[in-house]
Amino acid sequence: MGPTDRSFLFRVRDALDDLHPAERRLGEFVCDFPGELASYSASELAKLAQVSNATVTRFVRRLGYESYEEARRHARDERQTGSRLFLATSTDAAGAQSVAAHVAQGIANLEGTFATITDAQVDAIADAVLEARKTWVLGFRSSHPLADYLQWQMTQVTENIVAIPGAGQTLGEHLASVTDRDVAIVFGLRRRVAQMETILSAIEKIGAKLLYLTDEGVPHRSTATWHFRCQTLAPGPLFNHVSVMAICHLITTRAIERAGAAGRTRLRGIERFGDALEEL
Repeated sequence: MGPTDRSFLFRVRDALDDLHPAERRLGEFVCDFPGELASYSASELAKLAQVSNATVTRFVRRLGYESYEEARRHARDERQTGSRLFLATSTDAAGAQSVAAHVAQGIANLEGTFATITDAQVDAIADAVLEARKTWVLGFRSSHPLADYLQWQMTQVTENIVAIPGAGQTLGEHLASVTDRDVAIVFGLRRRVAQMETILSAIEKIGAKLLYLTDEGVPHRSTATWHFRCQTLAPGPLFNHVSVMAICHLITTRAIERAGAAGRTRLRGIERFGDALEEL
């Protein structure tokens, strides 16, 4: 990888040990809050990091940039990858966000997410899962536990559902089994793996119905059967996934409702064996 191919943050971290004290202080600040460089002018950044304008100029040149604007453009491009580091600010770090702020943002996320989802869409997804030969639930990184959660919840109403890939498995082993009678539920929350587009295109080419669950930063995918864009803003350095969990709960509850007597029979069977095996 050549110098011009390296990410903005890679350049900063790689240079830290060789920087002069003031430049190192600026470098450490930028590593903690790279979004500040993407958002502010050189003078504003110097003030935030408590260094001189000249230090900022020397710093970006040591990183291999010809100017501050070139460095800022690179940082802005990297911010588009969805790294939460680029959303954290020095103001956030100055003090803890109140419980009320977190609650308010969670409520706003729920309202913003569900304003774009209709009952008809949820009904159609529930029916598709109930009628599918098999439902495949897929998620990587932060999406992985959410995919596992949805699969666990949906097992209450359908046995033909699996979360992939499992430990020690490759995705190809499962994609080779997907058919046009299946449903694929793909979680694509920040930050997405590099092969996400290839995976989605493969599922669409096979002809399986696709539910794509993402954050608000992903453009609408018209080729997906359904695409729900979840609001994930939050005070502080982490994404808020309350709206994603709420969608999982809604889909499962609606599937149980629309399964009718068959769904209630399965639930009773699960409870019966739970009692007989004294598992709970």
